[in-house]
Amino acid sequence: MREFPNILSIAGSDSGGGAGIQADLKTATSLKGFGLSVITALTAQNGAEVKGVLPVPPDFVLLQLRAVSEGFRIHAAKTGMLCNAGIMLVLHEQLRKRDYPLVVDPVCVSQSGYKLIAEDAVAVLRERIVPLADLLTPNLPEAEELTGIKIDSQSALEQAVHKLLNLGAKAVFLKGGHFEAGKPGSAKTSLTDWLCLADGSIIPLRHARIDSNNNHGTGCTISAAIATFLGMGCALEEAVRKAQEFLLLALKNSFNPGIGAGPVNFMAGAGWR
Repeated sequence: MREFPNILSIAGSDSGGGAGIQADLKTATSLKGFGLSVITALTAQNGAEVKGVLPVPPDFVLLQLRAVSEGFRIHAAKTGMLCNAGIMLVLHEQLRKRDYPLVVDPVCVSQSGYKLIAEDAVAVLRERIVPLADLLTPNLPEAEELTGIKIDSQSALEQAVHKLLNLGAKAVFLKGGHFEAGKPGSAKTSLTDWLCLADGSIIPLRHARIDSNNNHGTGCTISAAIATFLGMGCALEEAVRKAQEFLLLALKNSFNPGIGAGPVNFMAGAGWR
């Protein structure tokens, strides 16, 4: 019988289906992984707005993680929205004992501007969760939040990613989607993502800019894709490049099933276009 890698997502639920746990599970499935989940929060949202967030009690988050860990061999995992300090602390105690790669997507604010992390949890994210990351995948605002550095030049970018390494992340993938024209690696027709390895070397990963309003959940999707490829045994840079290709195809074939920003097309690679 064929075996598929078990990919664990620790994140919030998106009732709109385009981000969070839902995006992670769809991504893992489309890449022929088996998605597992630990839900940290319920959200009431659609493509236009987040109406509310209900965090899961930390003890129950821990119970989910223990149940999944006892029942499955986990090949790779990712974290997304972790909500508050209590959830982060219980996850830290368990995840520091893991024997599989972990991608940390430091989700702080929704695309519509809704704060997804308690103010007092940013320090805990920085001190307890970031050091667990085999790969940290911030976007521009998240990198600035974690480092306190305004990233408006190439030198500031290099300073920020190296500071994230110094916080304990083993590697950093700085996503270029929030970089406007005139900022590092950004132009009208192209964007650059930046992969910073443990030795401090920075690899620019340039790709075409795809103009689409259907970009809900792109950060969740690419971090889940990286985790899935890592779970398949890919080396880090290979996993990142493959995930980047997956997201670009999904974004190019995105669609809008409702109001506001639509999701990427998770099944574009399977011919659903």
